[in-house]
Amino acid sequence: MAKRNFSESLGKIVTLLKKDFTDVFTKNPVVPIVLLAIIILPSLYALINIQACWDPYDNTGNIEIAVANLDNGTTFEGESLNVGNEIEDELKGNDDFYWVFVNETELREGVKNGTYYSGIIIPKNFSKSIKSITTDDPHSAELEYIVNRKSNPMASKLSDSAAKAVYNKINAKIVQFINVVAYSKLGELQSALSQGAGQMSSGAVQLSSGSAQVNSGASQVKSGSNQVKSAANQVQSGGAEVQSGSEEIKSHASEVKSGANQVSQGSSQIQSSSQQIQAGSSQVQSSAKQLDSSVDVDKLPSDDLKHVVNSSKQLANASSNLAGSSSQLANGSVQLANGSVQLADGSVQLADGSVRLADGSVRLANGSVQLADGSVQLAEGSLSLAAGSQLLANSAAYALFAASSSLSGAASSLSSITGVDENQIGSYIYSPVTLNEIELNPVDNYGSEVAPFYLVLSMWVGALITCVMLRTGQSTGTEYSPSEMYFGKLLIFMVMAVLETTVTLIGASILGIEMSNPVLFVLSAYFIALVFMLICYSLTSALGQLGKGIAVIWLVFQISGTGGIYPIQLMGPILQAVSPYMPMTHGITLLREAALGLVWSNYIHSFLILIAMGLITLILALIIKVFADKRAHWFEEKLNETDLFH
Repeated sequence: MAKRNFSESLGKIVTLLKKDFTDVFTKNPVVPIVLLAIIILPSLYALINIQACWDPYDNTGNIEIAVANLDNGTTFEGESLNVGNEIEDELKGNDDFYWVFVNETELREGVKNGTYYSGIIIPKNFSKSIKSITTDDPHSAELEYIVNRKSNPMASKLSDSAAKAVYNKINAKIVQFINVVAYSKLGELQSALSQGAGQMSSGAVQLSSGSAQVNSGASQVKSGSNQVKSAANQVQSGGAEVQSGSEEIKSHASEVKSGANQVSQGSSQIQSSSQQIQAGSSQVQSSAKQLDSSVDVDKLPSDDLKHVVNSSKQLANASSNLAGSSSQLANGSVQLANGSVQLADGSVQLADGSVRLADGSVRLANGSVQLADGSVQLAEGSLSLAAGSQLLANSAAYALFAASSSLSGAASSLSSITGVDENQIGSYIYSPVTLNEIELNPVDNYGSEVAPFYLVLSMWVGALITCVMLRTGQSTGTEYSPSEMYFGKLLIFMVMAVLETTVTLIGASILGIEMSNPVLFVLSAYFIALVFMLICYSLTSALGQLGKGIAVIWLVFQISGTGGIYPIQLMGPILQAVSPYMPMTHGITLLREAALGLVWSNYIHSFLILIAMGLITLILALIIKVFADKRAHWFEEKLNETDLFH
């Protein structure tokens, strides 16, 4: 084929355009009907889904959730308490869901067979468990939540939200109940704190007084310590004298023992001499008696003889008397000797006792020295203890005064709030923090929030359906060059994109989708539709059936990988990685900015990326069409060898 100039090629392109538009209206009436269906179908895909999601939470009152209240209740401070009945009464006035009140058996069976999406069972001991906070055995109350995940994924999630809402309300009421009870005790606590502060202050005064007494006692201990040290020196001196005297006592005790032995020996000799004197005395007395009885003086012849005889009798009587006295003397000497022996024995015992006394006195003296030393150490320790006691007393008194001041301050603070009405404090505790919500770019309905996703998705689906239903053409075996065939068939596809988008925008307007910038919204929609059609057309024109398959695969990834419904951060790493390269990602951004609140930096960034994607696709398609048009359709030719594919 000879190479044509630009004007000739443009003429060929116009010829193809005229042929396509002529075929639409002159061939048969089926063609415009099919084209009309292709134009309307993408809008239905978008508008039906948007309408379905318009405000689904307004209809949650039709979702049935069963409730079985088994709570037996209890009493608190003389009044009945049944939290289960309170929950039931509150749910009866709640129209967020359709609450059905049944018994436990019906609830379990209903959730199991799908009659109810979920169920909440309030156990028998629910109120008692709540009241347990006022006992020595506090424990959590339990609600049993049963959900059938098989019934419906969204319904089960909504049921979870309902159960959590009930759970949060119950917890808030319980916290309110507990704190109101605690608040009622604050007055008692304030009084106790005030009394305790006074007692601590009094104790601090007493402790300070005791500290002064300790200080005075320490002075006395110090004076006594000096006296103890002086006495200890005297005891040590006396101990030395006692030890010296003990040595002398031991020496004299030996002498006493020696003298006692001599007295004992002399006593024995006295007893022997006394016996001899007694014997001699007896003989003298006997001889005197004989002399007196044997001589009769009157019968003597002479006076001289009588005188001699009388003198002899007198001498004999005197001797007898002397012998008697000697005998008595001997007996006395014996008794004296015996007493001397006893005295000697006593002296020995006294000497032994004196030795023991001396030894004991030495030990007593040594012990007294040790006692004196210990007394000195005790006195010094008492001084240290007194100093420490005084420091401790001063510190403790200071701490008590500080604690008393703090308690007084706390009591004053409590006194300022104990007069607040319990209903007011209960409301505050039930909701201590109020959430002040500030909405940026507020939207009245959920349908407008998801509209950018479904509108953009319908544009890609419309482009894909158009490329599947209409022929993109192949230059092989025709009078047209690959580029002429590409641009000659492109216009009909672009016109279809504009018509599809127009119908979709009319439907969106009828639904009432919010558009903060309507003009920009409409222009952006047409721009996105044209870029999507250019991409799908280029793929199909260049690669045939393979290009259609690529467009379908691209669609699959874009449904979940564009952040249209769920944040892209919730998706897997693969979808997060490819999301920036998806045309729908940037198409959604354009419509979202134009409909819900424009940020130009976001808009321009996505706008430029879509232009770049369209141009790159166009250039690649032309390259493939010009240099490998036949080879690129090899896959399509192989499929056409059978009767299975169009």
